[in-house]
Amino acid sequence: MKNTLLLATHNKGKIREIASLLNSPRIEVMSLFDFPHLPETVEDGLTLKDNARKKALEAARATGLHVLADDSGLEVRALQGAPGVLSARFAGENCSYEDNNRKLLALLGDIPAEERQARFRTVLCFASPEGKTLFSEGELDGRISSGTRGVNGFGYDPVFEIPPYHKTLAELPLTVKNEMSHRSRALIDMKPLIFSALNG
Repeated sequence: MKNTLLLATHNKGKIREIASLLNSPRIEVMSLFDFPHLPETVEDGLTLKDNARKKALEAARATGLHVLADDSGLEVRALQGAPGVLSARFAGENCSYEDNNRKLLALLGDIPAEERQARFRTVLCFASPEGKTLFSEGELDGRISSGTRGVNGFGYDPVFEIPPYHKTLAELPLTVKNEMSHRSRALIDMKPLIFSALNG
C-alpha cells in the first residue's frame, strides 16, 4: 500500500479539504473511518505540533501506512491567543462546533470589529511507518465576526471573517477557501514530500 496516505482524523471537513488539496489520482487517501478499531489519540500536547506528531505516529505505527495528521487552532488577540491548542474542545469535552462558536462570540461580547483580530494556525505532521516525521505550518489572518454566517466549511469557519472579502470562510466556496486557508498553506510545503515518499 505504498501509494496510500492515511489522514489521521475523523473530521469529515478536514478529510474533504485535504483530499481536495492533494488532488492526485496516484494516491489513495484513507481516513480513520477506514480503521474503526484504532483507539482515538488523546490530544494532551501543550502545542499544536505536539498533538500533530502524536496523532501521526500512533496511526503510522498501528497501520504500517504513511500518515498525515494536523492540529489546528484559532488564536484570538483579544483573548490573549485563546482558544489555541484547546480550540476543538473550547466549550468542553464532546462539545459541538456550535457550542464553541457560541462561547467565543459570548466572550468577545461588544468588542468592536477593529479589535477582533484572529488567526488560524495549522501544523501538519507527515509520518512514515518507521517513525520518521516531517512538519509544515500555515497561518491565515482574519477577524471574528459579530455572529455566525454561512453554511460551508466547519469549526470556526462561520465566525472567521476574511476582511478583503467581507465574508466568513463559511460563506466562501471550498475552491476559494482552499486558495488561502491555513491548511492549504501548510500543504504547499508538504505536498512534494508526500508525493516523493508515496511515489518513490
